[in-house]
Amino acid sequence: MTGDLIIDGDALREDIEQTAEFGGIKAPEGRGRTALPADEANQKARDYFVDRCKAAGLDITIDPVGNIVGRWTPASADPESAAVAAGSHLDSVPRGGIFDGPLGVFAALESVRAIQRSKISPQRPIEVVSFTGEEGTRFAEGVLGSTVAAGKASVDEMLSQTDGEITLEAALKNIGYYGSDRINANRWDSWLELHIEQTTRLEDAGVPLGVVTDITGTARCHVTLTGHPDHAGTTAMDERQDALTAASELVLAVESHAGDIASSGSETAVGTVGHLTPEPNTVNVVPGEVSLRIDLRSTKQSEITSQLEHVQAKLTEIEANRPISTTFTCDYDIPPTPLSDRCRATVKQASEDHQVNTIDVHSGAGHDTMQIADVTDAALLFVASENGYSHSPKEKAEWEDCTAATQILAASIAQLAK
Repeated sequence: MTGDLIIDGDALREDIEQTAEFGGIKAPEGRGRTALPADEANQKARDYFVDRCKAAGLDITIDPVGNIVGRWTPASADPESAAVAAGSHLDSVPRGGIFDGPLGVFAALESVRAIQRSKISPQRPIEVVSFTGEEGTRFAEGVLGSTVAAGKASVDEMLSQTDGEITLEAALKNIGYYGSDRINANRWDSWLELHIEQTTRLEDAGVPLGVVTDITGTARCHVTLTGHPDHAGTTAMDERQDALTAASELVLAVESHAGDIASSGSETAVGTVGHLTPEPNTVNVVPGEVSLRIDLRSTKQSEITSQLEHVQAKLTEIEANRPISTTFTCDYDIPPTPLSDRCRATVKQASEDHQVNTIDVHSGAGHDTMQIADVTDAALLFVASENGYSHSPKEKAEWEDCTAATQILAASIAQLAK
């Protein structure tokens, strides 16, 4: 039974607000933080999490890429049985919010504390997890730690990643979080993650909790367009090899094609050129080269493939019509991820039992869960986000909603751990 599970909302809030102090920034509105993987703020957040896990009687392990696991093996459990795991990440984007990541980590910890206070006797160990480098702001494109835990990248491959000055291995050693023995997610019975929604669907529906059906796939591409830098005043318009005007055609093509697919297909397709660097980036020089990064997403792989093909076709067209050469690479390509029927059903039953309204939603953002779901049963829960803000100091979830969502997380963990 999970009826005697009582969530300490004040303790959950204290954990999240204390973590917000590490890398805390001044913001005209809201409350923000900057904690990049293996920087000083991230180290302090890790230290605090480890201390809180130890206070709850959890055994701590750290793997070679800095993933942290707090394991509780109650007397009622078979220590050799597959564990139920839950958590998220403690890193942030620059000038991000305080809920993205820490909510999932400390909701998982509070779930364990609530089960410990209850009369429930889990038959499985329960693990609370903080993954390294989910946001992709340093060392890798994103979901670094969960990619290794899922066996999709080697430890050595990730440890050699650099931010341009230092490798991940050296950075983890500097902060004391370079461990041993890779966390193996396919040994888990199941995985649960609670996260702020990052859009307004739950708020618009007036419900506090969303149960995610699937996570969008994401392809991230690097493109360069190379022409020739020339004097802006002396080079005639018909003699220019302007890489930036050519890049502008590509940017608009990405937007147009994603819009066409979204309106005629799954309605989840999006395409973004979020990073663009012209060279030499001087007002009186015709840009000779532009590098840009493209982010393409959808819950249907066919729609991502269509966008990729359109980008490449547009580059071929640009080369045919302009004195421009191009390159194209796509090293980050994660397919859409459906989530476990078993775990989703468990979450929905817990929601009914505790009279918390939910709706089904898809996730337009990638999360650690999209990696873990390929190797074990997984569910992703969303708590309503005020005005949809995220990756911003304006990011906010109502504390009452966080407590209610943690209640469902705890009940789901308890059920899966039977």
